[in-house]
Amino acid sequence: MTALPDLAAGGLALGTLSAFALGGQLVRLRRRDARRRAEIAALRTQLDGSLRAFTSEVEHLAARRVPAAAGQVTHRHLDVPGPLQPLTADTPLGRALDDVLVAVQSEVAAQRTRVDAAAQAGMRGATREIQAALYRLQDALRQLQQRYDEPELAQTLFALDHENEQSLRRAQVAAVVCGAWVGLAREESHLVDAVTGGQARLAGYHRVTVHNHLEPGTALVSHAVEPVAIIVAELLDNALRHSAPDTDVVVSLEHVHHGVCVTIDDAGLGMTEDERRRAQRLVAGDDPILLTDLGDPPRMGLAAIGRLTRQFDLRVDVSSASPYGGVRAVLRVDSHLLSRLDPDEKPPAASAPRTTRRPAPARPAAPAPNSGSGPTPAPAPVPVPAPAHGYDAERTESGAAGHQGPAAEDGLPRRRRRTVSAAPRPVAAETRPPRRPEDAAAALGALQAGTAAARSAAPDPAEQPDDGTPERGGRGAGPADHDPRADRSAAHEPTDHEGGAAR
Repeated sequence: MTALPDLAAGGLALGTLSAFALGGQLVRLRRRDARRRAEIAALRTQLDGSLRAFTSEVEHLAARRVPAAAGQVTHRHLDVPGPLQPLTADTPLGRALDDVLVAVQSEVAAQRTRVDAAAQAGMRGATREIQAALYRLQDALRQLQQRYDEPELAQTLFALDHENEQSLRRAQVAAVVCGAWVGLAREESHLVDAVTGGQARLAGYHRVTVHNHLEPGTALVSHAVEPVAIIVAELLDNALRHSAPDTDVVVSLEHVHHGVCVTIDDAGLGMTEDERRRAQRLVAGDDPILLTDLGDPPRMGLAAIGRLTRQFDLRVDVSSASPYGGVRAVLRVDSHLLSRLDPDEKPPAASAPRTTRRPAPARPAAPAPNSGSGPTPAPAPVPVPAPAHGYDAERTESGAAGHQGPAAEDGLPRRRRRTVSAAPRPVAAETRPPRRPEDAAAALGALQAGTAAARSAAPDPAEQPDDGTPERGGRGAGPADHDPRADRSAAHEPTDHEGGAAR
């Protein structure tokens, strides 16, 4: 009977111990669960912070860094900002974001080049049509200049032709920038003609002073005539635009070791260091030319120079300052682009400045050695023409001498043989300053005005008696009549050569 209570007590004790063990284990499980909940909460908070930081970085990338990177494709001086959090720079996230910027820049550059190429193709086709129309207009103006003789109409036609020439130059420069050919092919021409041809295409051509120090006959090969004229025209245009209207632009043509240099000095404002570096990059022609790089409106002069220097192996330098305070531009034409023309058979244009170089004096030919031992033969006597006979002799001897010879024994005058006078010494030609286009135009206007006045003052042929003798000054005067259109064409020929010989 006593064993049952002991067994019950033992069972209760064992149950109590089991309860305590289970309670302790439950407490431990609850504490572990609490710690895990805290860790989860901390991880969630950290994840939320990382997500917010990543979101901020992406927003910063889209709002600041990508536009700056795209702008840097066009403007190299722009800076691309870094990550929003400096600690992100060297992390995998930072490197991934930098790769995104590089990919964006590459794609923007590729698309920009493609779009610019399409724009250049469209502009090239448009300028081709414009050039063809301007050439037709130029031919029509030249025909009108040759058809009409009125001075006022001639001056108007000359002015229209010059304006058309300037428009043609602008269209030609735009076509060259867009990759088109320079234009019509030209034959070999004097280098000074190519320079004055570029000068004649400008509105302020009268402000340009050209000093020619080249040897007579220095010329350009055919495929270099038009590029040199275009380059000179654009360099002169920049010099005229960026200098005061009361100043001159000085052009010097000099021989150098590698060829010929055309130096252009202006008295303008000059350029800053950044502008000078950019201009030198453009005229060098090393970088690809995009229309979007030329400004709004686009400035195509230096870009066209760069395109031509690269195509025709020319050299242009604009990195130095002019002694007058402006910019000095130097065009170098190497020897392989030069040729020589006989200035006697094909002289330069009449309006081109004459060279300051004097031809070297010809050395006297050495006497041929005497092969024999005998004396040197004497020079042959100069033959004296025999006197004339008959009536012509009498008229020549008596009339040209101005008095009669001595009287003979029979009282008649005796004829005297004329002596041959020495040939007159040739007089050196007077060196005249080069004739300007304004002087030629003024002389042409005066000639045409005089011709018109003579025609108006001449009497009507119907009122004169018809005796078979042509009236002086009339249309039937034959060789005595003077056609002013021939003079106008001759006077216009230098201007035509200046404005169109290099086109």
